[in-house]
Amino acid sequence: MKKLLALAFILLAAPFAPAAIINVEFKFTPFTGNPAAEDHVTSVAGKAQVFLNDVPYGAEQEVKDEQVMVLAEEHEVSPAVWMPISSAGALLRKGKNKFRLEFTPNDLTKPYRAQLRWDAVTDQVTDDFAGNSGKSTNQTDAGLDDRPNVKGKVVFEHQFAADFALDLPWHHYPAVTALTDEDKARIVALLKKRADWFQPNFAGVYKAIEDNESLKADDVRKAHCLEEAYKSGVRIPAPTAGELDFLTTSGPEVVVSRKGTSLFGLDEKSLAAIKDEEAQMCAGMVLATVYPQRMGFVRKPDGTWEAVD
Repeated sequence: MKKLLALAFILLAAPFAPAAIINVEFKFTPFTGNPAAEDHVTSVAGKAQVFLNDVPYGAEQEVKDEQVMVLAEEHEVSPAVWMPISSAGALLRKGKNKFRLEFTPNDLTKPYRAQLRWDAVTDQVTDDFAGNSGKSTNQTDAGLDDRPNVKGKVVFEHQFAADFALDLPWHHYPAVTALTDEDKARIVALLKKRADWFQPNFAGVYKAIEDNESLKADDVRKAHCLEEAYKSGVRIPAPTAGELDFLTTSGPEVVVSRKGTSLFGLDEKSLAAIKDEEAQMCAGMVLATVYPQRMGFVRKPDGTWEAVD
């Protein structure tokens, strides 16, 4: 009887369990116009860079001068930059995190309005109805940083919690504040080793995408797109120490980039030699994943270095 009562209690309590946060989303738009009175405003052209825990995330994003929609009910401007935090991977820390966005307009003299919005995404949908009006949503803890009259570069920061993030061992390594020549040489050696993966039979590349949810290693093998890329003349040159910038952060990550180009020199021209469109797309996705524009490295407790995604 006690077991039956306990089971009944669990079944009754389950629907009332609090919703768990599974993501946090940030939306940014620089614009001119009045969203309270107009259904469109004009975004301001410039460059935006996102940082997560002081580490650059992704490439610098271009914001164009164009008409953007205003959502009718809440007068919310459509985002020029949208970032779901769950896509940040290992950069995300379990617990406290810091989001930063830096935007530099092309014209530093003209005033504009800039907005950063954020909200948490939960694993349950809730209803908010009053009479015949209302809505269902899986978002909560919405916030807004609205700056109505700015000129030049603008910087937004927001602290948030991510209890849904993975807690990885290297998250707890000591912060790296300086690099020796030996440290840099070891990182360069790791980049050389990664560049050498791109040669028949591409075992290193296939191993690197084994656990990637977006790329299926078996599908890539069947498509033979890496072989096609290599046959078409695509190569992955390893950068030298003199070509690199080493950025220390407030944590264990050291972000490595290449002056004037992507870390391994990959761009659209590199893949243009692949004439088959499907093979070009397949190879492009794989190479962009394994050979990104910049990479993060951490120093292990034993002094060796390893790459982190």
